[in-house]
Amino acid sequence: MVMKRALISVSDKTGIVDFARGLAEAGFEIVSSGGSATALAVAGLDAIKVSDVTGAPALLDGRVKTLHPKIHAGILADRRKKSHVAELAREGIDAFDLVVVNLYPFERTVAQPDVDEDDALENIDIGGPAMVRAAAKNWPSVAVVTSPERYGDVLNEIKSSGEVSLEMRRALSLEAFRHTAAYDAAIVEHFSRGDESWPERFVLPATKIMDLRYGENPHQSAAFYSTGAERTGLAAAEQLHGKELSYNNLLDTDAAYTLVSELDEFGCAIIKHSNPCGVALGSSIDDAYVKAYECDTTSAFGGIIALNSLCTQAAAEAIAQIFCEVVIAPAFEDAALDVLTAKKNLRILRAPRFGHAGVELRRVAGGLLAQSPDARDDATGSKVVTRAQPTDDQLGDLLFAWTVVKHVKSNAIVFVKDRVAVGVGAGQMSRVESTQLAATRAGERAAGTVCASDAFFPFRDGLDAAVAAGATAVIQPGGSVRDDEVIEAADEHGIPMLFTGRRHFRH
Repeated sequence: MVMKRALISVSDKTGIVDFARGLAEAGFEIVSSGGSATALAVAGLDAIKVSDVTGAPALLDGRVKTLHPKIHAGILADRRKKSHVAELAREGIDAFDLVVVNLYPFERTVAQPDVDEDDALENIDIGGPAMVRAAAKNWPSVAVVTSPERYGDVLNEIKSSGEVSLEMRRALSLEAFRHTAAYDAAIVEHFSRGDESWPERFVLPATKIMDLRYGENPHQSAAFYSTGAERTGLAAAEQLHGKELSYNNLLDTDAAYTLVSELDEFGCAIIKHSNPCGVALGSSIDDAYVKAYECDTTSAFGGIIALNSLCTQAAAEAIAQIFCEVVIAPAFEDAALDVLTAKKNLRILRAPRFGHAGVELRRVAGGLLAQSPDARDDATGSKVVTRAQPTDDQLGDLLFAWTVVKHVKSNAIVFVKDRVAVGVGAGQMSRVESTQLAATRAGERAAGTVCASDAFFPFRDGLDAAVAAGATAVIQPGGSVRDDEVIEAADEHGIPMLFTGRRHFRH
């Protein structure tokens, strides 16, 4: 099949003039519409207007241009079927061999802060997706191109053989269906904002940011995608220095920055294998880092360091004394970058502070789990359930510990003193074992601390272990059938205990 006729109608006109010129030089007749026809005419290229093919003017402010049998029959005719070829001849319709279409910039439009509903609606393309889907359906007879990045590949094949190969047409068809599916998903995502319900069909726009070297392990392949109409969260981070990011780097960096973004200035979090091994507030950002590092100097080696305010030269000099994989902060002093970039492989990321994703997703065999985010919890509504009342200093530490424990894998226990985590117990099957682990990590520093538990103590043994380690106050959700037993234990020890009424499991 020697290709000879192309339909061009693109919103993104990147490279379209050079591509069309290459098609014309290869003997193509070009049919075009709207702004695409104007762009080609300005470049001195001949293009037949869609209205001249259809015999009908553009209607409804251009909403109806290509929705016509002479366009869609020309795209959908399966040239393998003699009946289709004969029908085109009978109706005087010429077939298209190549359809070059990309869609109205809906995502770019709705990303504007002042966009209104009418602007959004006007940027929902109708004719474009219809042409793309028609050509993609008919890939045995038609090549469809939706991305300027493909122009070179397509033109090279046409110049070498007069056609786009069957293999390439099939690949382009799949890209086209992905293109329209992502477009529809972006529309759904935009108009679903504020809808708290869980729909029968869940759609999610996702655009690849980069391929990754490998997944969690070298034998697994992986990639990083952004979701939504604009890049937010970790997808909006700018890498300033260092080797390429890995799958595990991104997971741990997300955990670190999500945590530190919930802290007041100045705050630092150090993450290892998705769990905090150091979290602290300080009088300055370098003071916060040093205090966080001292929580667990062994585990901090090779970790992710997240700062919630400007990384100063003093902070950078302290960080540079250890090996770490990533440093992320909202901004960096020039002098701080001079210090950190001396480490060739250290990944340095700059990103605005961010919270949890709008919807949290996790893949399970055969499906997806979706849930609302575990949003920031300042323990509003907590009540003291013991005879002893917390001091102001204890209360400040308890609320800080409550923020930290929310970001630790269950079962989670955190010991805190002076807004510094000094012991973290994570991921144990038994809560008392998590308490013992946190106490072991804290050592002598556990004396005079407060203790936070992400879920209730099912027995008094966990609270007893915390007090034995040195805890002088406890914060936990409550809700156990043995709450009275645990409260009685706290009263025996003479310590205050708060119930928050909210659990923070993290699996």
